[in-house]
Amino acid sequence: MEQHTEDVILQINGRELTLEEVRQVAYGRRSVAISQEALRDMEVSYALVQTILAAGRPTYGISTGFGDLSRVSISEEENVHLQHNLIRSHACAVGPPMSRPVTRAMMLLRLNALCVGYSGINPLVAQRLADFINLGITPLVPEQGSLGASGDLANLAHMALVLLGEGQAELDGSLVSGRQALDMRGLEAVRLVGKDGLALINGTSGMLALGILTLLEAEDCLDAADAAAALTFEALRGFRAAYDPGIHTLRRQEGQIETARRLLSMLEGSAYADSRTEDVQDAYTLRCVPQVHGASRDALAYVRAIFDREVNAVTDNPLIFSQTGAVLSGGNFHGQPLALALDFLAIAVSELANISERRTERMVNPQLSNGLPAFLCDKGGVQSGFMIPQYVAASLVSENKILSHPASVDSIPSSANKEDHVSMGAAAARKARQVVRNTSRVLAIELLAGAQALDLQPKRELGAGTGPLYQAIRSRIPKLTEDRPMSADIEALADLVLSGGLPVRLARPSVL
Repeated sequence: MEQHTEDVILQINGRELTLEEVRQVAYGRRSVAISQEALRDMEVSYALVQTILAAGRPTYGISTGFGDLSRVSISEEENVHLQHNLIRSHACAVGPPMSRPVTRAMMLLRLNALCVGYSGINPLVAQRLADFINLGITPLVPEQGSLGASGDLANLAHMALVLLGEGQAELDGSLVSGRQALDMRGLEAVRLVGKDGLALINGTSGMLALGILTLLEAEDCLDAADAAAALTFEALRGFRAAYDPGIHTLRRQEGQIETARRLLSMLEGSAYADSRTEDVQDAYTLRCVPQVHGASRDALAYVRAIFDREVNAVTDNPLIFSQTGAVLSGGNFHGQPLALALDFLAIAVSELANISERRTERMVNPQLSNGLPAFLCDKGGVQSGFMIPQYVAASLVSENKILSHPASVDSIPSSANKEDHVSMGAAAARKARQVVRNTSRVLAIELLAGAQALDLQPKRELGAGTGPLYQAIRSRIPKLTEDRPMSADIEALADLVLSGGLPVRLARPSVL
């Protein structure tokens, strides 16, 4: 059973869900309940679907087939078979399974979209999704197979299979059949009728689920990148004049202004900063951190705005307008807004890794490091120190460049050319996730190198923000005094970056 650490049950009404609440549910920290208002709205739209079905009114996906088969009429008696066969036929996704948090987020987002009341679904079916979330039933959903246009059809069909007592699910740490999962929690399989099957799988919930969790990790990477840059700045004894607010207000870019402010806050009280006498300004990787990180900050703010709108959107088809009795076919399932945003996310985060690796290179390269030992080790030659961690960072940065080629510029027709333009949003989400994971490791390497570089200098007072950051690193990972395998060190710090566990806010000054 799920263990919930939040006291308040999350009320789902289709209109007020936040990205942070999606993460809470995804990681099992909150249970959910459908609001009474949402139940009433779903009842009304479901009743209209039943009326349409009984009248035999030609309506896409209710009394017709799907895609290019929309020319085929379906009788009321055949409708149940139509909806069940829709789920079975579309459950052909492939590849590794989605992670448990992503699948839980996907169920929540599908549920939230249904609760707006324009999907015509039976409220009992929607309730079963809430039951799955609360009772820890996580359908096994392969990652690949979505074109991101008629929604994430193949992926969502695997989610819906378990509602029918079919497919597979993870429950209590074991993989079981859909039927076993229902039996173990005392649930009955649902009967799909009207538009139920189509409402479950026609939408952007898969790419959005992965996109939201990736964005939240990207935002943590962004904060960690500012912190890593500040630590490197101290290790290389940079000049704070480049972060003066007078410079940045003239550029008028909000992300740049905020980044400069954050850097100055973290460096407040530092005795390392401004201590060089042989030069008057730094290389771009230190001097232009506000401009580079700030641009990524603005980009992620744009992505968040798109996701904030999409998280409470209705994205299936056709839509049921209960107020007027209209059933309108459109294209809200098309993932283009998300695909473009996810590609932008990947590019923005890739740049954080790009500049981070160059800062690491400045610390390990004796020609660039302002007097630090080569590769940050005491016995160079006998020891290699940080030579290969920088090599690993360079490898990840190069991989990010490949992954940052936009998926959204591609399209391929499907369904006998009925679906003749697609977004590739799901592919964009998977690529963005890998870019973020790679970047967390590049930042971890810079943080480790920065702490090591400070350890190789006379001890001075660290900044108000960099002091706690240094202590957080050293409380987990010791100074490199003899060569050792560093994979575990890098991964441990990368996990801390992705979880938002680093102290990256302003704190009191500290001394090494």
